[in-house]
Amino acid sequence: MSLSEFMERRAVDLRTGGRYSLASRHDAQGKRREFACRTTRISPFQMLVAAPVLGPRGERVLTFFGELGKLDGWITDVGEGAFLVDITLTKEARERLANKLVWLQKKQKDAVVDVREQQRVVPEDPHTTLIFADGTTVSCFVIDISPSGVAVSADLEPEIGTRLAVGRAVGHVVRRFGEGFAVKFDRLQEPSYLEQMIRPPRDAPLVAPSPSIVPAVRPPIVRAPKLHGTPSAAAPGLQGNTWLVD
Repeated sequence: MSLSEFMERRAVDLRTGGRYSLASRHDAQGKRREFACRTTRISPFQMLVAAPVLGPRGERVLTFFGELGKLDGWITDVGEGAFLVDITLTKEARERLANKLVWLQKKQKDAVVDVREQQRVVPEDPHTTLIFADGTTVSCFVIDISPSGVAVSADLEPEIGTRLAVGRAVGHVVRRFGEGFAVKFDRLQEPSYLEQMIRPPRDAPLVAPSPSIVPAVRPPIVRAPKLHGTPSAAAPGLQGNTWLVD
């Protein structure tokens, strides 16, 4: 199925964070590398995932989302900063997912949250650019952000202490974790301008990282612009569990 076809199908516009791995991406020990990601639209059959590293059509992808659990499948189409996954499930598991989507959609509609009062914020657009001291720029995925720092996922693993900017906010790497790394800003950012500060400068070119930045084999850089596409009136969300999962 293509992205355009999926946007016309019944699905839920659901934003939930998780992690994923691709069959073609491994670390220095030969294990699958994990990256952060976020669902943007999902049905019991397919899901659209915003991600920092895109796999080709036909590649196996393993995902895990806290509220949805483990969802594996195959990439059927690739868009700007996202890929479409054909979810592999048994009939019983698909029925459970359909029920969970109904519940999550209601929960999402009922939740009224003022993100300005939260310590950490999940940005509306998770894609931005890392800018290193030597001028190297690399696309990345913002997991969450606060006035003091940001957690990101990218196709590189900078050393602790590495100086860089996430968009326009300058800082240094303070911690590495499974799906990415944390950056502490040099100064506290104004909470109401967090999303503007992590937007990339318009004149920042996208080039490959230097060997001094990436300790492992240098990976190809994936350009990740803003994710486009909103459901039309012909693609309604769930209204009760009316999915046909046969």
